[in-house]
Amino acid sequence: MDGQQVKVWESHCIEESPPACTAACPLHVDARGIAELVAKGDFKAARTLFCRFVPFPGIVGHLCDHPCEAACRRAEAGGAIRLHNIERALVGGDFIAPTLRKGRATGKKRIAIVGAGISGLTAAADLIVKGHTVIVFEAASILFARLREMANLPAASIEADLARFENTEIEFRCGNRPDITALAEEFDAVYLGLGPEPVPALSSLLNLTDDAHITVDSLTYATSHPKIFSGGSQRYAATNPTRYSAITSLYDGRCAALSIDRLLQGASLSANRDSQGGQPTRLYVNVARHAPRPAVIPADLTSGYSLSEAQAEAARCIPCHCLECVRVCSYLEHYGTNPKRYIREIYNNETIIMGVRTSNRMIDSCTLCGLCAEVCPEQLAMGEVCLSARQGMVANQHMPPSHHDFALRDLAFSRSDAFTLARHQPGHTQSALLFYPGCQLAASSPDHVARLYAHLCENVAGGVALMLGCCGAPAHWAARTDIFNETRSEFRAEWERLGKPPVVTACSSCYRMFGDHQPDVPRESLWSLLERIGLPAGANASVQTLAIHDPCTTRHESAIHASVRRLAAQCGITVTELDGAEHTTCCGFGGLASFANPEVADKIVDRRIGQSESDYLTYCAMCRDNFARRGKHAVHILDLLYPADDAAARPDPGFSRRQENRAHLKRRLLREVWGETVNEPDNDIELAVSPEVQADLEKKLILLDDVRQTLRHAESSGEKLLNNKTGRFIASFRLVSMTYWVEYTVADGRYAVHRAYSHRMEVSRTS
Repeated sequence: MDGQQVKVWESHCIEESPPACTAACPLHVDARGIAELVAKGDFKAARTLFCRFVPFPGIVGHLCDHPCEAACRRAEAGGAIRLHNIERALVGGDFIAPTLRKGRATGKKRIAIVGAGISGLTAAADLIVKGHTVIVFEAASILFARLREMANLPAASIEADLARFENTEIEFRCGNRPDITALAEEFDAVYLGLGPEPVPALSSLLNLTDDAHITVDSLTYATSHPKIFSGGSQRYAATNPTRYSAITSLYDGRCAALSIDRLLQGASLSANRDSQGGQPTRLYVNVARHAPRPAVIPADLTSGYSLSEAQAEAARCIPCHCLECVRVCSYLEHYGTNPKRYIREIYNNETIIMGVRTSNRMIDSCTLCGLCAEVCPEQLAMGEVCLSARQGMVANQHMPPSHHDFALRDLAFSRSDAFTLARHQPGHTQSALLFYPGCQLAASSPDHVARLYAHLCENVAGGVALMLGCCGAPAHWAARTDIFNETRSEFRAEWERLGKPPVVTACSSCYRMFGDHQPDVPRESLWSLLERIGLPAGANASVQTLAIHDPCTTRHESAIHASVRRLAAQCGITVTELDGAEHTTCCGFGGLASFANPEVADKIVDRRIGQSESDYLTYCAMCRDNFARRGKHAVHILDLLYPADDAAARPDPGFSRRQENRAHLKRRLLREVWGETVNEPDNDIELAVSPEVQADLEKKLILLDDVRQTLRHAESSGEKLLNNKTGRFIASFRLVSMTYWVEYTVADGRYAVHRAYSHRMEVSRTS
């Protein structure tokens, strides 16, 4: 994976952006987190979280002008959360804030703070926590002298906040008006929190405004003197007095403390401060998902919320998260976090040099369906991330082949002579169209393929060629570029040999693969073609309603969506929508997720099944069969064109029957269409397999042909063991990369299979 591309992907995930309330707060107080804790009744944890951001919780709890409420997204659905009243309830009563802890000493660096107001003492609190030596100078005889004159601020709150400074080793010098010039010479840094009055006496030391207030850099709070910083009401008096408040004064002290700490460390004062202060947020929140709820009105308007009222009000918090992709994707939901963290984990998993790659299965569990990008406000596609990681890891031989081994062996069968076929219509040497049904429709409904081809030959002038094979989608999803390119080349050679006719696909994945990877090949969906030439005779159904499921691989092909719905209407079907074609979900087969992580794949298909009690209509063979595998009645649109009794209950054929269906279809077409004599395969091993054992074989991805080959080897070579207690034989045989073990008995020429399993380990035999 390209590191720069990874950063771009990460930047598109906005889930870790702050909620609007936090972003609007100059201190970036975690109002969402506080509300969540209060809603749960965990007031202690909520107070601790509040104190982590605010050095004076009692004072701020009473005096904050709460810019967070103006930004609160709940305002769009019942009124903003009254966060200020919640905070006030938290710091009321006998609340005692935890004391500040002095950080590890930084050496002989000394800082002077002039003015023991909110900004000055905030700077002192932040700097002492960083381990600096701090001395506070205050002209009044007590700390917070001006605040004590405010009627709406209880004296107990002031004393409780000042108690946080006990044992911090800050030296307070009250009743002291120091010489600022002398302080600049004596101390390593100086912070001035002088109040709003003009300071003409400092004109010889600092640059002042026309009305004799200190000129301050708005980002770093630096003055014209390299060691002096200034903030609080002095700064706002020089610019915009109406903007000054307790929270902005606290913010000034915090920002100045950061600059002072950087100065003492020799670091840049201005670097990486883009997120400083109140600002908009990129976090998307679907407010429409939340019903309006009015704000809680306190029983006592004067004293404000009780804790129980604060808890009820906090429960109104949405809380703000994006997670639009996680809400619609069982894969993303399964791993319990957000795409930005997934991207980091995936990148680290691929680039690790030594150690265990713990995220391989997660990377291979994505269906690559694209729904996440469809619902994401920033169009982040996790499928692109996962496929890129697969490609890099496969290329570097870091991805275990076991995840996709079976699917690639199934692809190899579809590319083999057992299934592939490419011919002009009998009696034609060229073709107006090429019908490409795809490997999965042939595996699921071979009769439909044969009957469709006959219908096309009868109704399309100029001849219709037929090609059986696989478009290579499994290789692409498995990041096996070598196999995918070979498959593309095989198709292209046959297509060119047939004269490059336009390709008509019955499979959505084939349509997508040709469009993405062979764009010069003219293509058309079978469904739009059938609209033009007409439906087969007898294509009808009893009037009924079906919920339509669109395949994810043609998510944006609106013409195909429309054609399928019109064909269904011609067959008497009323369709109801699930999420709409563009927001359709995967059936769990895409990206080969069902092979890498059956648990996640089942969650994906079960979630889709649970969206409606109606039988489903689809036009993808794998979607239909996956629904059937999980017990959902579903029909392929071809079941409407070629009606059969109870088609919705047709079971999933399973992996073994799928391969047998492909091979049988080729033999049938050669015999019935081209009049060739075709030998049926020799069935020298007749199996007896119970439904329970068959289900177990399906789960273990063991084909009946694998079982036959194992038994054929055992019977011909005599390499088998007899369990005298059970009377059963046990045999093993290695086919390509897999070793199969079968437990069986023989009676009346039939082989009863009792159990089978496989592994990739090769067993060596010694004499």
